[in-house]
Amino acid sequence: MYFEFGPGALSGKHVLDAEFRAKETWSFNCTPYWVDLERTDNISEGTRWPGPKQLDQMVDRYVSAGRGDLCNPEQPDKWIDFGDNPVEPDENLTSTVRAFAAGKFPRLTLMLRAKDEGEPRAWKRFDNNAELKVWYAPLPGVPTSVGAIPGTGNTAACRPASDPLTVTVDTPTLRARVQTKVEQQKGEEGGSLQAEFVMERSSTDTVKGTWSQVWSGYRPDSGWHPDDTLETITTSKRADGGLYRFRVRTQSHWSHDGKTGDLFSPYSSWCYVRIDSTAPKPPTITPNTPYTECLTDDCVAHGGPGVPGSFTFGPNAGDKDVQAYRWRFMSSKAAATKTVSAAKTNEPVTDKDVKPGLGGTQTLSVEASDLKLDKDGRVRWGPPTYFTTKVELAPEASGRWHFGELKPGTGTMKAADTATVGVRHDATLVGAAGTGGSTRARRGAGDYSLRLNDLVTDPAQQTGHAATASPAVNTQDSFTVSAWAYLTNASANRVVLSQAGSKTTAFVLYYSSAYKKWIFNRADKDQTDPVFIRSFADAANPPLNVWTHLTGVFDTKRDSDKSNDTVQLFVNGQPQGTPVVLAKTAATYEPWAATGGLQFGRAVSTGAGVDHFFGLLDEAAVWQDAQTPDLVRDEDRLETDGVPANELVAHWDATISSGNQVAESPEDPDNPASTSFPYHRGTLALSASGAALTGDDATSLELDGTAGYAKATGPVIDETGSFTVSARVRLDKATLDKKPVGYRAMVAAQATPAGKESSWALWVEKVEDGVYQWKFGRTAVDSAGKIVDTALAPAQDAIGSKEFNTWVDVTGVFNAGEAFTADDGTEHFGVAQLYVGPFMQQGEEDPGLAAAQQGTGVLSVGSGSANAVTGHYLPGSLAKLRVWVGAMTADQVNSQIAKPST
Repeated sequence: MYFEFGPGALSGKHVLDAEFRAKETWSFNCTPYWVDLERTDNISEGTRWPGPKQLDQMVDRYVSAGRGDLCNPEQPDKWIDFGDNPVEPDENLTSTVRAFAAGKFPRLTLMLRAKDEGEPRAWKRFDNNAELKVWYAPLPGVPTSVGAIPGTGNTAACRPASDPLTVTVDTPTLRARVQTKVEQQKGEEGGSLQAEFVMERSSTDTVKGTWSQVWSGYRPDSGWHPDDTLETITTSKRADGGLYRFRVRTQSHWSHDGKTGDLFSPYSSWCYVRIDSTAPKPPTITPNTPYTECLTDDCVAHGGPGVPGSFTFGPNAGDKDVQAYRWRFMSSKAAATKTVSAAKTNEPVTDKDVKPGLGGTQTLSVEASDLKLDKDGRVRWGPPTYFTTKVELAPEASGRWHFGELKPGTGTMKAADTATVGVRHDATLVGAAGTGGSTRARRGAGDYSLRLNDLVTDPAQQTGHAATASPAVNTQDSFTVSAWAYLTNASANRVVLSQAGSKTTAFVLYYSSAYKKWIFNRADKDQTDPVFIRSFADAANPPLNVWTHLTGVFDTKRDSDKSNDTVQLFVNGQPQGTPVVLAKTAATYEPWAATGGLQFGRAVSTGAGVDHFFGLLDEAAVWQDAQTPDLVRDEDRLETDGVPANELVAHWDATISSGNQVAESPEDPDNPASTSFPYHRGTLALSASGAALTGDDATSLELDGTAGYAKATGPVIDETGSFTVSARVRLDKATLDKKPVGYRAMVAAQATPAGKESSWALWVEKVEDGVYQWKFGRTAVDSAGKIVDTALAPAQDAIGSKEFNTWVDVTGVFNAGEAFTADDGTEHFGVAQLYVGPFMQQGEEDPGLAAAQQGTGVLSVGSGSANAVTGHYLPGSLAKLRVWVGAMTADQVNSQIAKPST
């Protein structure tokens, strides 16, 4: 009999003891015989006799039950407990269940069998209601809310090495919130937790000095607190002028069966502070208009995202030489700062252009500077003053088209405008031969998108589009337009969105075949030969057959002065270049209102449709204001109830494959009878040697670690945006042990356009003899193929013995909307994350990619490119490789990849 368990509520627990129980209901006779509990490979609909591979014996028992009064004494049905016997070192159920709960493998399959299957008298029957019983302690998670209080206030901050937080007291107060690795479910204990703080000082009080530990402390200093407790501690006396850094980890304490122990999370990232009693003190902040300070919980909202406010920043009464101030809104996804200088020393400064990027409660941070340099040669800034205000929420979209009603085969020719602001503008589909719906849609299974023109080959019929009957946005005032585009043909200009006047278009969001770039433009006037003012994408030659999010912003700065009007393109939530001032490009520019309807998939010039789009459009929206960069990034996440959407865009499944190709999954959620994956990526072709589709039970791609691999043509996602890639892989430890230290065995990788590197890759690395580590990384190269930037997300622990020779889900996530600070202090977006099973790994490497990179060419499994060498063959097996557009959250990795069950 086989019993298979998903992790369910067991995830995130540290298993102290485990016991498997099964009810024996029949035995051949009254004599006891040995029963083995074995761990095997997983079972599925495709499992074939003689069943999955046996991996390890867990426990054995010498028993007989279930014959009732046929035996003397009587042997009724009986629960048989299979628990580790301490005197038998080969029994390891507890350690196996511990690795399972820690996410080291996705399913635990246990088999009951007679030790001697050739002995008929050993035959037994067990009921199907087996139980797995565990004693556990919550695994500790990395602390949150880590920071230092700069003075005597109550707000803590964590700053990078490039911009340390100035602290004016010599006994800094530090904070951190202890966490369990997985949020405890209702009725579960919150754990026995403690925060461990560690502080180091630089030998030269510069970032280039040698760091050594100078202080540590615990909170609580005795006893334990439950999950999510905010811990506060004050350090011992520190040196004035010293540069320090600190980090925190959570300790989880347990006791069981007369034993006690402690578990530790990885440390948080380093927070840097400089103690400087002579630095400028916290400045004063005086609001002018429209924002007011929140002094109670019931404060009134004013302004809005992008709405400028006027504030006066003044020197602290104890300062005499303040020269400048800098401010930032703490909730901004990138902590962008603006510096304003005082006209005279120690004079206040009024800045009338303080713009919050988001709505809701916002905290403005302001620091003062005397423009003196610190020991690192940087301008020193004093500790901040914080000003909390409430900002009106951003205006909702005035038009939004999901295209969710365009289910193929229904003949639907209208897309509803589902926005709730203003007048509705439904879009009518035009061109029956080239227009309709597609199951390939950005929100995933069950959603639909607008398909245009790539179904037909007759140029006369390639005119499919959709349009509203009247203008959906006033192009004379600030506006924003956006849509997801899946371009399949780049042989000519391809328009995503446009809106026209009588003679030309007011704006066009499109792909230019001449420039080979995405562009957002405006025409200077509604005239026959207009001047087009363009905002260009940073990168040329965007990939085809991938989802890309495009946004165009026209900003009049909320005034009637046309000389400061700008346009800017955003690609995948990121601004392209700087805003283009229209009047500087064309002196003839006038803000003018287009009178035609909003066009989806074409432009209109002198009444005729031109530059028709080929491919898919989805999730289009317009706003009657200039969306801030923060709001554009929020739109790029495509959230529903706070959860970002993702779409499976590539899926290769070795378990249904044969011959010399790994087939695509036939998965189409809207057509169960489908025999092909809707994105039609093609198969993965096996190498001539070293790779085979085989298996004693279920089929898998077997790779020899010397020459075997499989490949297809990539890319399958726009890598300047967010994406997720996951592989189900089994490592061959015996072959890995023969590889040299430093060897990278590639699970999956996408090649870069130049040079022998991978734009993204999942791999296992031999760190030292007998020590291996999972890793996910990204690499950016220049036109010559030279590496210019890397991002690395390693597993926090070495691969355990239970992870070899068994199936493991390894997932890489690239979150293009997550901010990070580079070593030079500049703010960027794009962070790599690694998951082993359902758990995100916390490493100490740099996970941020400051230079955008798009892969092209070969997408491979079992091999890849790194450090100018192509190869890096994987010894082991592959069951699945899947790729999604969109960065999965931890919950989504758990539900869509790990797929836990009770």
